[in-house]
Amino acid sequence: MMGPFKLYFLYSTFAIFPALGFGVDPALRINVFDELKLGESYAGVFQVQGFHNESRAFLFQDSWRNVRVKEDVAEVMLQKLRDKTEFTVLATLKQERLNSGVLLSIHYAEHRYLELESSGQRNEIRLHYRTRDQRQHTEGFPYSLADDRWHKLSVAVSVSHVVLHVDCNRIYERVIENPSMDIPSDTTIWLGQRNQAHGYFKGIMQDVQLVVMPQGYISQCPDLNRTCPTCNDFHGLVQKIMELQDVLAKTSSKLSRAEEKMQGLDGCYCERSCSMNGELYREDERWTDGCRNCSCYNGTVQCETISCPPPQCPPDSAPAYVPGSCCKECQPVCLFRGRVYVEGDLKSVRDSSGNCLLFECQEHSMQRVENAPCPELTCPESEHITLTDRCCKVCRGHHFCVEGHSPSCVENSECVNLEAGSCCSCKDGYRALRDDSAYCGDIDECAEGKHYCRENTMCVNTPGSFMCICHTGYIRIDDYSCTERDECTTGLHSCDENAICFNTVGGHSCSCKPGYVGNGTVCRALCDGLCQNGGSCVNPDTCICQQGFTGKRCETDIDECTDGFVECDSRAICVNLPGWYHCECRDGYHDNGMFSANGESCEDIDECATERHSCANDTVCFNVDGGYDCRCPHGKNCTGDCNHDNKHKHNGQIWVLDNDRCSVCSCQSGLVMCRRMVCDCESTTADLFCCPECNPGLSSQCLHQNRLITYSSGDTWVENCQQCQCMSGEVDCWPMSCPPVVDCEFTQVPEGQCCPRCITDPCQADTVRNDITKTCVDENGLTRFSGAAWTKHRTECTLCQYEGSTHTLCSSILVGTSGDFRSPQG
Repeated sequence: MMGPFKLYFLYSTFAIFPALGFGVDPALRINVFDELKLGESYAGVFQVQGFHNESRAFLFQDSWRNVRVKEDVAEVMLQKLRDKTEFTVLATLKQERLNSGVLLSIHYAEHRYLELESSGQRNEIRLHYRTRDQRQHTEGFPYSLADDRWHKLSVAVSVSHVVLHVDCNRIYERVIENPSMDIPSDTTIWLGQRNQAHGYFKGIMQDVQLVVMPQGYISQCPDLNRTCPTCNDFHGLVQKIMELQDVLAKTSSKLSRAEEKMQGLDGCYCERSCSMNGELYREDERWTDGCRNCSCYNGTVQCETISCPPPQCPPDSAPAYVPGSCCKECQPVCLFRGRVYVEGDLKSVRDSSGNCLLFECQEHSMQRVENAPCPELTCPESEHITLTDRCCKVCRGHHFCVEGHSPSCVENSECVNLEAGSCCSCKDGYRALRDDSAYCGDIDECAEGKHYCRENTMCVNTPGSFMCICHTGYIRIDDYSCTERDECTTGLHSCDENAICFNTVGGHSCSCKPGYVGNGTVCRALCDGLCQNGGSCVNPDTCICQQGFTGKRCETDIDECTDGFVECDSRAICVNLPGWYHCECRDGYHDNGMFSANGESCEDIDECATERHSCANDTVCFNVDGGYDCRCPHGKNCTGDCNHDNKHKHNGQIWVLDNDRCSVCSCQSGLVMCRRMVCDCESTTADLFCCPECNPGLSSQCLHQNRLITYSSGDTWVENCQQCQCMSGEVDCWPMSCPPVVDCEFTQVPEGQCCPRCITDPCQADTVRNDITKTCVDENGLTRFSGAAWTKHRTECTLCQYEGSTHTLCSSILVGTSGDFRSPQG
């Protein structure tokens, strides 16, 4: 096994760092301000002075902005980011206090592929993205960025490693689930907002950039030089080693088979060839086929018509066609009885006694030819025909083509009988290439307009004819015409089962039925007010709620604590969560690290030993189960005062916390008790900052993500496994808190729920913890790292993956499907 140290040594020896200084290749940098041309007019965005004197920045102020990158520009930006594993988001900004807004959002429909958000309500920075297994994930970093001060922000991602810098100080460094940058087309990019309705950033931004390189924060903070390889560098090297192992195994097998074949091919010489009319021609060979010059090129026969120049013949010869030649050639001629005959011509004459004599033109003179006996004719004498090229008479209708004239009709030509002989005639769809019609070429009826194709068809030329092809969406009536196809009645449409199909010229259109919404191809049920808290609308006005919610619109959270579904340990208290619950240790207790579901792992905190008490110096701290007492030593007169935040508080004193004006504390006999301020909305002195629910103004209300529901300030709800709250007109959402899952190799989020559960079947797991320090041996004896995937040797349709410490999963590759069947194999 190759250990991590060896891998690091290899990396240190061979790796090439793309950027050691702060200079960045412009091709790797995406300046969102420049791509947006933010200097131009955008409603709600105003140019102001930036972080440095004379630098330019932009104030994002109004709540009805539309700062979105144009589609063509967005596609160019996304092309640089697509499928990348290392990138950095950089921003220089000053955010208003308590504002919760999105700095940059790259999302498709409801899928956020990359979104950076700063919440001033909960004092945290959030990175939203989609994981490799196409799940939405949010990584939260507790930090107060919304303090109305200038900050430099950097979030650098390298495969499963993320580093957060604020003002060039490393704040957090974590291992996260691998983000997926498999970003589809038509994805939108927004600046200073999530969409047209939510996530409005309020404050000033001087720049927002995407740098597609490892540790891109160096371009913002050059003094933070790169010293160590990134996770992508390390994992990439590990992956390359695993791939090379797999390639080596396959190559060795292929090489062995290739050597066997090479032994059988010794002495063979192979080249491309062409076949025509039963003849085989070699590559680049040229030949004449009738009236065409042909050649063999790349295994294909290519021919073109011969152009015949007029022959220049001497006085004792004349141009004439000869067998096997396309063009006329000069032939010897004979002069006989005042007429000219060409070599081979026959002429019959009668002598003074009436006998028939037959002559043939041979070498410039007419030579006597011996007559063969004439066959007896079966027709009446009135049907006898005398011919000029023979002495024997024939019956009317004699078949001259059978006598041997037919072979002279060569290409796309056929022999035709005449009264006293025969001739060649081109077949239908062909025209003569020479005047005796022995060679004919195809007529392109489509190009010359000599076809009969009617409307809704397309003419396609074929050898000797043509075809009329129906246009898309039409069906054939006869050979020359087509009519519109009713795709709706034939079922050849793409409409959803809850849509109405409308036949149109050349196709069809779809429209969702009443009670459903969508584009017609996909229709989903519409519920009045929509289903809340992640509920699914399955039929018009019918919601199916996620676990933990009830009501017609899934608007009511089931309180598992008060409804008696849960029984927590006496040291824990049941805490109801939206759609869920958990047993939380009571005050004075903390979990021992086992995190049992019912709170049995809660144990007492010794406040005295850990100095987490508020007893004054004149009292003695005594630990009790779930708390402590401040006891006065015998014989002393104690004041009952308290120590709180290194400040002395008198017994009975009440005060407001310095860092939280909404919390009130009191000192009672050495014990400090704090609670949230009680909101009395009927009182005219109610603090609207601490009690936003008491603000009746419309400006303090929020619009739900579906834009159909309005919430008052202070209201909370659940949307897509996120807890959302309306605070003074702004919506802030954060991931739902889930009970910790520990000592669990395989986890799964059940359908309709938001929190993972431990399972034992690795085939059902959503998440598998892969430890590259663990290995297994495959069927070829090769060592595989945890998480590696390979094709099983000699079974090309089986994919194996090592998962965990004892499981190797092999799955059949199903062509044309989205999933696979898995069966554990050791």
